[in-house]
Amino acid sequence: MRQYDRYLITSALPYANGPLHIGHLAGAYLSADIYARFRRMMGEDVVFVCGSDEHGAAITLRAAKDGKTPKEIVDHYHGLFKETFDRIGVSFDIYHRTSADLHHKTSQEFFTNLYEKGEFEVIESEQYYDEEQKQFLADRYISGTCPKCGNEEAYGDQCENCGSTLSPTELINPKSKISGGTPVLKKTTHWYLPLNKYEAWLKKWIAEGNKDDQQLHDPAEWKNHVLGQCNSWLDNGLHPRSMTRDLPWGVDVPHHIEGHEGKKLYVWMDAPIGYISATKQWAEEKGKDWEPYWKDEDTALIHFIGKDNIVFHCLIFPSILNAHGDYILPVNVPANQFVNLEGDKLSTSKNWAVWVHEYLDDLPGKEDELRYCMIKNMPETKDSEFTWKSYQEANNSELVNNLANFVNRVIVLTNKYYEGAVPEFDEGQDLVGPDDPMDAAYHDSELLRLFDDLHQVGDYIRQYEFRNALQKLMEISSKGNQILQANEPWKKQKTNPEEVPVVMNLALQYVAALGTAIKPFLPFTSDKISALLNLPKVDDHSGFLSLMDALAEGEHPLKSGHIIGKPSHLFSRIDDSVIEAQVEKLKANAHKKEEATAAVSNPVKEEVTFDDFTKMDIRTATIIEASKVKKADKLLQIKLDLGFETRTVVSGIAQYYKPEDIIGQQVSLLANLAPRKIRGVESKGMILMAENSDGKLVFVAPSEASFENGSGIR
Repeated sequence: MRQYDRYLITSALPYANGPLHIGHLAGAYLSADIYARFRRMMGEDVVFVCGSDEHGAAITLRAAKDGKTPKEIVDHYHGLFKETFDRIGVSFDIYHRTSADLHHKTSQEFFTNLYEKGEFEVIESEQYYDEEQKQFLADRYISGTCPKCGNEEAYGDQCENCGSTLSPTELINPKSKISGGTPVLKKTTHWYLPLNKYEAWLKKWIAEGNKDDQQLHDPAEWKNHVLGQCNSWLDNGLHPRSMTRDLPWGVDVPHHIEGHEGKKLYVWMDAPIGYISATKQWAEEKGKDWEPYWKDEDTALIHFIGKDNIVFHCLIFPSILNAHGDYILPVNVPANQFVNLEGDKLSTSKNWAVWVHEYLDDLPGKEDELRYCMIKNMPETKDSEFTWKSYQEANNSELVNNLANFVNRVIVLTNKYYEGAVPEFDEGQDLVGPDDPMDAAYHDSELLRLFDDLHQVGDYIRQYEFRNALQKLMEISSKGNQILQANEPWKKQKTNPEEVPVVMNLALQYVAALGTAIKPFLPFTSDKISALLNLPKVDDHSGFLSLMDALAEGEHPLKSGHIIGKPSHLFSRIDDSVIEAQVEKLKANAHKKEEATAAVSNPVKEEVTFDDFTKMDIRTATIIEASKVKKADKLLQIKLDLGFETRTVVSGIAQYYKPEDIIGQQVSLLANLAPRKIRGVESKGMILMAENSDGKLVFVAPSEASFENGSGIR
């Protein structure tokens, strides 16, 4: 694995249209934070950047829904993001925003560079237009039925049910997300990046990791699902992709370009350039030069993202960077997969989510407990699942019973036996007698083993295997507990007190090492361990390197005679009542969202006058015959007795009722509805039905008592 002079680490820019949930943490932020913290603690030159993605259709949709301006929306969520990331311990060097002037300027400079090089194609096409709102609709402004899986809530660019990438014109029964009306196709002109032009180069770069015979990355180090998704797109052939949109909110197409009026940069032309503008802002604030971090081949650019952003970071953004010509390309894009929640897909639209800021409010002081659970179950190569029960078990069984138990026992015994001083020991003595294999070299051999284990932790992090790294750290804690159990200092203090110092000294070295090595994963816990050992907080910029150098030289992280602090528990058990409350909250929030969605999706229709109502002639009738309509799965042909005549109607209830089951059913019939032919059958009237909470149609009968057929309903 190549060593670089500097590391530029990015996390996907979150859309500023809703709070952060645990899927965000597991997808793009905790993995990047671990990696950035570790590289810093190894003395590397690291810049870790991120920021709020404040443009695109999702923002304006949220603004319209909330009755606010886009700026009010992004200001609110940008502030919430910054606060939440800080509270959960994500150590960005800068958290920027794409609404900043510097970002607009940087994005426009990029667009101008590609425009002046002739990299764009100007293409006229038909796009959906909302005639009521007088505006073109971006992909996310359009919903409809997915042509591949039948999901009725697919977007114009993607079906979140089956994961298919779509174009708006593929949707069945498209609707405007703004007005709810049916959009029309209208001609518009945009600038397209011809991705097909870069297809051969992309294939070579993805497969071989080089540019002009210069090695840029090692494909063997990329995750299989990342390479697989890239190759799938490349195998199917790339097509020109519009880099502009007709939108009221976003980065303007530079005004010196003819035809710029009303045009904004496509969010995937705009958002990833946010990594560059954030680096520029950081450099300006720190008095640094930003260019080596983006233009020097000795810089490792690493994008941490979720799998839904793979194509944009591995194909589209690299094509933009390559077309510009002055910028480095990513050496790795270690995308994580998705986190499911309590047996179902995590869904923000259904409010089936654990919101991070609410977690921090509900369970104050338990930041690392959530970090631990999300890292332990990080979806590095396949989807994983979060349950509140597994969270409780991880806390109680692993953090409390293993790590906290070990540290607490060591601190308590040191204070009890040596008044808090790290004990000295005679390096020439045997621990338990001449026949035991653990002789005077025991202490040093255990520290050498500790060095090897910590080295393995570092290797796992470098390979983006954060779950394995965390597990190794917990194994080190388990080893510390085993040292105590094997030597039983609480017994030997009574019978052979001269043998106890070497055991306790060794256990204290383990605690000190864990306090340092665990910081990339559990930074708040690391600070607590430092306080327990009466040490300064672990150095964020060389702490791991200093520890490894000391162990390699045979030095001890804790010097004999050092006075440690008083005992205090690192973690506490979480009771069933706490977990039950969170599960109930999750269900209640989802139910409220479901009710709100139902109210919005089934609004009261526009007002009618009393005279309009009196025009409807609703009568009682009884079904006397019923049969299925040929070649129509949902339709029944029904004959009704109106008392004074019989009628035939066609009704779309075949999926809920068998023909033979509804004979004799009394119904309400709109009798004066104009007749029309349905599948060749003349239908004279409409049976009134109600839709229950399960979506099933049920008859609106006059009452349980029988009425004469033909009776009027008023």
